[in-house]
Amino acid sequence: MKDFVNLINAIEITNKTNAKINALVNYFTHAQEKDKLWLIAIFTGKRPPRPVKSTLMRLWCTEIIKLPEWLFLESYSAVGDLGETMALLLPDPTHEINKPLHEWMAEIIKLKPKSEADKKDYVLNAWSGLHMQERLIFNKLIGGSFRIGVSKKTLVNALSKLSGIDANQLMHSIIGNWDINTISFNDLLDGKHINYDNSKPYPFCLAYALDKDLNAIGDPENWQVEYKWDGIRGQVIKRNNEIYIWSRGEELVTSQFPEIKALFKNFKDDFVIDGEILALKNNSVLIFNDLQKRLNRKNISKKLLEDIPVGFYTYDILEWNGDDVREKPLSERRLLLENLVNLSKDNDLFKISEIIKFKTWDELDTIRNAARKLNSEGLMLKKKTSTFHVGRKKGEWWKWKVDPLTIDVVMIYAQKGSGRRSSKYTDYTFAVKSDDTLVTVAKAYSGLTDKEITEVSKFVNQNAIEKFGPVRTVKPELIFEIAFEGIALSKRHKSGVALRFPRIKRWRRDKTIADIDTIATVKALIEVQ
Repeated sequence: MKDFVNLINAIEITNKTNAKINALVNYFTHAQEKDKLWLIAIFTGKRPPRPVKSTLMRLWCTEIIKLPEWLFLESYSAVGDLGETMALLLPDPTHEINKPLHEWMAEIIKLKPKSEADKKDYVLNAWSGLHMQERLIFNKLIGGSFRIGVSKKTLVNALSKLSGIDANQLMHSIIGNWDINTISFNDLLDGKHINYDNSKPYPFCLAYALDKDLNAIGDPENWQVEYKWDGIRGQVIKRNNEIYIWSRGEELVTSQFPEIKALFKNFKDDFVIDGEILALKNNSVLIFNDLQKRLNRKNISKKLLEDIPVGFYTYDILEWNGDDVREKPLSERRLLLENLVNLSKDNDLFKISEIIKFKTWDELDTIRNAARKLNSEGLMLKKKTSTFHVGRKKGEWWKWKVDPLTIDVVMIYAQKGSGRRSSKYTDYTFAVKSDDTLVTVAKAYSGLTDKEITEVSKFVNQNAIEKFGPVRTVKPELIFEIAFEGIALSKRHKSGVALRFPRIKRWRRDKTIADIDTIATVKALIEVQ
């Protein structure tokens, strides 16, 4: 446990990815076999179910420290994390418990079916035998979320550095089905439980945002232009009668999209294609909010499959019957792709990305401005001679997004950030007018400079009206212009709308609350977007 705590401390004190990777490699080099497996399980979402409710742990903590509830809540508000608040408030340990991580996890698993009294005895004994940092990690393991700034990609890169094994293969290995009680650390890394040769994806080809005049990139005849769709970029792999779907985030998502897997079951050829996973209905692309309802679900109901069918808009072909075709020019790859799509031309859920016909760059600008009406983010410009290169290559592929939508809003709630910004109010909730009241419409935490964040924090400290845990209600005086990519009706939000990627565009010091938008004008954007 001490080694695990030291690892977490090393990760949390830096925001540099390489430093985090080195800390992970050091842990994997020295930790016990089962501890290494549990670290991977914890960081990839394979933790056991929570055995103790956080409300009970909070109750037991306040009984020990004998603090009134209001003072505990003030402490919680200042710290911003329940597990850390309890770890800080509890008295010094009376004895020392020194067990490896895997023993703690085995005990936590066994705790789930026990009585409340037994759970209390176990937790209190643990608290009295652990120092503050160990106690914090224990609280996270037993009763709370475990967010420490390590993505699956960072974990995989650390394992790749340790073992020399390809990062994509490791990603497949660790997110696949494996049993911590029956697999060894080396067998997990080697992928003994998977057939990686069949599922191996390619690195994605990416585009730069267009940052120059269109006339500077040459003759329009040299470019293939398509719509930029707002879904999940992915690769569909069919090899040896097996089908896999990888997201651009290097996650294997085959089980989340059974329709896509079923689409390609009867194809006789093998291939790897690049494209976009989209919610599709009646030959139209639905908005991302609809697709979001299908993501990260262990079980997909028949109703959800019917209400939000998911399909695949393919952009490119990377492999054809075992041959890597990425070095062929885009114009040749397109012909191969069209041949593949023609084998399933009557399928509404498998489409080839349309090539937009235009003669002049001015004409294309008009098409781009209308892209949002199709639920598209804008346009992709690809040189016809381009290969499917790894990552970004200047001048080959450009993304040309539509201009964002904007509204004027007032800040009504603020919350402190985390890490180096834990002393400043960096997370804001904004509202618009609804008759004589204000209704929340979005949250945002990006777009301001450090100097502006300091100014806003000073305002919050001087103008806070109410406290709700770490959240402060403030006087509705600060006006901001926020930008977002799209808007949709939503039953989950009090305002009735959900904004896509809201962020602060600028602080409107020149405006007052009388100048902010109304919920009616916000909803009107649904029609014009």
